[in-house]
Amino acid sequence: MPETTIPANYLPIIIFLVIAFLFGTFTLFFGYLLRPSSPNTDKLAAYECGNPPFMDSRSKVFVRYYLVAVMFVLFDLEVVFLYPWAVVYRKLGLFALGEMLLFILILLFGYAYAWRKGALEWD
Repeated sequence: MPETTIPANYLPIIIFLVIAFLFGTFTLFFGYLLRPSSPNTDKLAAYECGNPPFMDSRSKVFVRYYLVAVMFVLFDLEVVFLYPWAVVYRKLGLFALGEMLLFILILLFGYAYAWRKGALEWD
């Protein structure tokens, strides 16, 4: 059996990477040829939205905003777990109902704790 430097299992991956690189290069080059080019001072400005910057972008932001955002993401992701359970509820039976009630109870305790600590207040 002849020795090869590249194992046969890696050949499809290498072919895929070459095709992906060629496709990306081709589309960028083709877009460069077809796009209109009309630079002016407004388009080359740092903020193209039309509003000049009115303050330093590195200003301090209150930690409370981050806490509320993290809690929103946390509770939002927890509630997402309810949808798959609701779809297959009849197949799972009463054991799954008890597990989901426990899950909701833990979620409500976390919500009540955050509310009691004042983490949901904007003031």
